[in-house]
Amino acid sequence: MSHRITLIVLAVTLVLLLGGRFELASAAQPNAELEIQKLTACYALGTDAIGEGNLAGGKEIYRDCFTQDVVITAIFPDGASVTRIGTDGWADFVYSVFQGNGYQATQHLIGTINISVENNQATMTSYLHATHKRSETSIDVANGTYQDEVVNINGRWKIRRRTLKLIDFLNLSSPTANSSITNSRTTNSSTTLVRPNIPRLKE
Repeated sequence: MSHRITLIVLAVTLVLLLGGRFELASAAQPNAELEIQKLTACYALGTDAIGEGNLAGGKEIYRDCFTQDVVITAIFPDGASVTRIGTDGWADFVYSVFQGNGYQATQHLIGTINISVENNQATMTSYLHATHKRSETSIDVANGTYQDEVVNINGRWKIRRRTLKLIDFLNLSSPTANSSITNSRTTNSSTTLVRPNIPRLKE
């Protein structure tokens, strides 16, 4: 009888212990996903700081999003690509693009975020819609997908590799009074679509 009671107590103890572990694991997963999701918002904030001309501020924010040796690649709709290693190198490239195109401000919207976590590594994809203000009547618009490799280092999640695949990069401009007359004869569109200039930095 005592042997049976001992077995029952042991079984109950194992259930409680294992159940507790499972509960901790399932509770930790959403927390990891939330922390990882914050990384792509972090990048958007850093990029928009650079869009306002604050390069130093953008670099500081980037350091919270990425590992020190992060590899970031942008692939443009025409197939051209740019890769930089390290947050400062990428920030300098972004700044050169924004300044080269005369952007006054930018706004990066992130959505459709999908995260998969396995131990201390994760992958994340997210959609990008970015607006770059040239003037009161002209903006450049970019849409694409970020593909990220994320790692947990000393309890902190950071992106170690990011690839941006752009599906478009277009200029939208309000028509002038003269162009409105011309457009009304040729098209129903109220915008002009022009591919922005993307500066190529020397490797």
